[in-house]
Amino acid sequence: MVGDQRDMAVPAAQFPERRVILLGASNLTRGIAAVVETARRLWGRPLDVLAALGHGRSYGMRSTVLGRSLPSTLDCGLWPALAQRPAAPTAALITDIGNDLLYEVPVEPIVDWVGQCLDRLLAIDARVAISRLPVANLASLSELRFRLLRRAMFPLGRLDFATIRARAYELDQRIAELAQSRGVGLIEQQPLWYGWDPIHIRRRHWRHAWGQILSPWSAAESVTDPVEQSVSAAAKSAGDPARASILDELYLRLLAPQERRWVGIAQRRAQPCGSLRDGTAISYF
Repeated sequence: MVGDQRDMAVPAAQFPERRVILLGASNLTRGIAAVVETARRLWGRPLDVLAALGHGRSYGMRSTVLGRSLPSTLDCGLWPALAQRPAAPTAALITDIGNDLLYEVPVEPIVDWVGQCLDRLLAIDARVAISRLPVANLASLSELRFRLLRRAMFPLGRLDFATIRARAYELDQRIAELAQSRGVGLIEQQPLWYGWDPIHIRRRHWRHAWGQILSPWSAAESVTDPVEQSVSAAAKSAGDPARASILDELYLRLLAPQERRWVGIAQRRAQPCGSLRDGTAISYF
């Protein structure tokens, strides 16, 4: 389990030698404990975890949810922090890509934003996994349910259901083409992971869903490095999907990012903002 954690920052000179970069929004935020434990199983431990996450997070513009404002994924402090760290074997995740559609951003800019993030990750030889949009859920989504969900999650949204649906299909296809053109792992979203809410993975499916979404990290058939081979072997023999406790979730979800605004008041926190007993460092941006 993620458990046995310590709320202590790791000195910059002692970052773990293996790294994980997580880019996402609400699904990543909700399931962060399961993601971190899955990462430790698939990619080894300890890890240097750098995450840009947060409910309603946008890839290319500042977002505000319930009085909390965060910079875009492209403009957050993750990238300068990464540039200051020594090179390390890196695995990365790009997920929660459809958020920007509900901010009424056209497809083209979203593809450009995600493409820039992907190219930055590939420039450091990261092994990247990208999750597709859960477009299969659109077939059973009524316009009434769409309106209720939009009002609850994105109350300022004004685009109609038909427009959002058409853009979602287009964006999903463009992301698939982007991943194929860069040769990175692309994971299909499974309808059984979702319930009445077609956007957020149900808690009961977190362990299995994140294990599948991060599976490209352990696809190392052609890897010759002995450390990489040992990580791949450990992942294949890990058995049951990673499990995290309620305390793990609370710890990781209560850590503060490097920069945010609450009702207009700027807040900053030094990173890493937390660590686990095995030496895993946690940084939020």
